[in-house]
Amino acid sequence: MKWIPKSADDAQVWSLANQLRSVSALGLTRDPRQASTLARLLLMRGILDAESAERYLAPSLRDLHSPYLMEGMSGAIERLNAAIEGKEKILIYGDYDVDGTTAIVILKTAIELSGGIADFYVPHRLKEGYGMKDDVIERAAENGIRLIISVDTGIRAFAAADTAERLGVDLIVTDHHLPGSDGVPKAVAVLNPNQPGCEYPCKALCGAGVAFKLAQALMEKRLSDKDQSRLLTSFLKVVAIATIADAVPLCGENRVFTKLGLDALRRAVNPGLKALLEMAQVPASRPPTSGEIAFRIAPRLNAAGRMDVARDVVDLFSVKDAERAREIAARLDRLNADRQEEERRILQDIDSRFEKEPALRDAHCLVIDGEGWHRGVIGITATRVVERYGRPTLVLSYDNGEAYGSGRSIRAFHLLDALESCRELFTRYGGHAHAVGFSLPSERVSELRAHLESYARQRLTPADFEVVLDVDAELDLEQVTPDLFQALAQLEPFGQGNPEPVFSARAVRLMAPPKILKDKHVKLKLAAGISGPELETMSPVAIGATPRCHPDAAQIGRADRSTITEPAIADTVDRTAENSRWRRNITFDALGWHMAERLQTAKLLAGDTLDIAFSIGHNDHPEYGGLELSLRDFRTRR
Repeated sequence: MKWIPKSADDAQVWSLANQLRSVSALGLTRDPRQASTLARLLLMRGILDAESAERYLAPSLRDLHSPYLMEGMSGAIERLNAAIEGKEKILIYGDYDVDGTTAIVILKTAIELSGGIADFYVPHRLKEGYGMKDDVIERAAENGIRLIISVDTGIRAFAAADTAERLGVDLIVTDHHLPGSDGVPKAVAVLNPNQPGCEYPCKALCGAGVAFKLAQALMEKRLSDKDQSRLLTSFLKVVAIATIADAVPLCGENRVFTKLGLDALRRAVNPGLKALLEMAQVPASRPPTSGEIAFRIAPRLNAAGRMDVARDVVDLFSVKDAERAREIAARLDRLNADRQEEERRILQDIDSRFEKEPALRDAHCLVIDGEGWHRGVIGITATRVVERYGRPTLVLSYDNGEAYGSGRSIRAFHLLDALESCRELFTRYGGHAHAVGFSLPSERVSELRAHLESYARQRLTPADFEVVLDVDAELDLEQVTPDLFQALAQLEPFGQGNPEPVFSARAVRLMAPPKILKDKHVKLKLAAGISGPELETMSPVAIGATPRCHPDAAQIGRADRSTITEPAIADTVDRTAENSRWRRNITFDALGWHMAERLQTAKLLAGDTLDIAFSIGHNDHPEYGGLELSLRDFRTRR
């Protein structure tokens, strides 16, 4: 793994650090190194002054953009408001993933709160596939529907739009996927920040985010200011889940969505939402983290569309009875377990192929197909293959002469552009730079494989396949304190566009034999570098009794640094003999996920010296909780 250090101008760092320490709302301690670490991370995110930092770290509803900055919003609201006034029944046409189903929940609820009548349709992934279908629109027209609103789909639905026009059905498209070269479908209004001519400030909204902007505009039109504020906060709980689940950049307005939405989730009152958080074992005592949403909540919501019927998600958020909500949440949990098992089966098959087929190991773009693979899990399987083998990957499954595929990519390869280069092969396709979905006739898969391999070889070098780890700053382990953890927590939620800070530390000591957890993870006990004679004087009992993490930082003796601004002077104060020795005797548990094989190869022994890359976390266990390190990589210094 290649470590790439990020950089920031030292003068700017210390200027911003001094400004941050004067903002009482940020709650920073007097420690100048803590403030400088936070300042460095903010500068890397484009935050240049204290005022911008305060907005970034503590956004409010006032930071939401006006929905009318989005191209087409006025026309959409005019038609939607007319439908509500005329008591027309409105159909919301969604998608089967968490982004599409939560978008339905948001818009349906907003329409009903505004006095309208709304029904919804979610296609079955296996029986119908992605996108708007003519027969659904035809049935809607037969049932008297005169307004259809798409959510998280529709930007390339030209045939469906033509059908709607022919049948006298008005169409409002809300989507976030990239439009094709043919422009956008004919509709009453198209809401997509990525469409040509749209100057909406946040281009990276997910589908539920776009639906939320329509809901926001509708509530501004029809509800009181008091109701708007309360309901916007309520909706943001769901928008936050969708935004994190869809892996869009958590910056700009998306940061406002997720920061406010996650905070509101600790006060969840919706029976379905409460049941889901309980089933996923997300603590109710604090706001959930973005990681808990991504790895506990989102997979359960996605499992409905991947393995069975996606409308379960809409039902979960709609039921009023707590017992019924728990039943649906339990069903989603079982479906997610089924999904995990199917994913393991496909990955074992793929790993076996890599052992038997040398051509796969040499490929620049992997196109892997299989009979009997569940189409609902091939997207997440592609993600796992990219993580394991570092190549752009398309995984395909066959069904009745058609190949259905999902693709994921590496940072150096624009996957949608690659598909655009052979668009004539596909029955349908779409997506983003790093994630795509598509289908094509089975007999053309070999053409696709050959074309993408040639296309990738012209654009990728071996260096592009090397796994890269961005390192924000070098940090001595003695600087890892509860105060620093609390300061870094203000940068949450972490995700695309706002990655969790990664630090490096040199010459740390392995203080005990490493442990392997559940046959795949590792646990190391680490301390700041200690000289040979000092280490020899510490018995195993002394090592075991050493504190895991700092107690309350207020109890650690330190000189008054309130007026210190120069880094050299601050560093001198921090390294007084008393404090330095105390801090160097502290050990940390470092957890390395999926590093068991790596550990066995490295053959680490107690007393070894390592360079590590890590992020800072916290174990909430009441008995042995505290600060802990999440190990990203390590290098021996023997």
